[in-house]
Amino acid sequence: MRIGLLGTGNVARALAHGWSAAGHDVLLGSRRPEERSDLGLPVTDLGGAAAHAEVLVNATPGTVSLELLRSIGAPALAGTLLIDVGVGLSDDYTELSHPNSSLAEQIQVAFPLTPVVKTLCTMDSTAMIAPDGLDGPSTVFLSGDDTAAKRTAGLLLTDLGWPPSSQLDIGGIATARGQEHFALLFMGIAGGLGAHTFNIKVVPRRPA
Repeated sequence: MRIGLLGTGNVARALAHGWSAAGHDVLLGSRRPEERSDLGLPVTDLGGAAAHAEVLVNATPGTVSLELLRSIGAPALAGTLLIDVGVGLSDDYTELSHPNSSLAEQIQVAFPLTPVVKTLCTMDSTAMIAPDGLDGPSTVFLSGDDTAAKRTAGLLLTDLGWPPSSQLDIGGIATARGQEHFALLFMGIAGGLGAHTFNIKVVPRRPA
């Protein structure tokens, strides 16, 4: 599958390596591709990554994601599955930039012809592509209004090492705010552990 990733930071690079290892054709998109030729991964501009993509991944800072997507334009994004992993946080990581909504919801409203799926934003980039490196199975969440889009996203999660048993569909795109708002708890847990590579597991009640 052709996967375009918007961004060249830790998350974008990790996901690109993970999906490339699974056999996908990945291409990173940057605002300044000429400055990012040393990554060991193919890089183009944002529009080029979108044009390449059967699936487009937003791995840009959540505070600028909408602006960057608008610079690409709705026609270029129409009909393309967009997996959003961004979270908008203040510079000191103490406040959300979308406190009464979520970035994913705002993207979906701005681009109604682009099915948006929120996932992978409740963990760091190491855990995203190496869930088997954690001390036991854990949970990755999916939010989105389009069933087929979530199914495709789930397959791509499987390619990163997340079996279906670890994937939890929590509903429509409005549930993405729960995923994004977890960022504040994530920072607290990271402080308590003294490490950022961890994940959570949803543990249901034992059957009677």
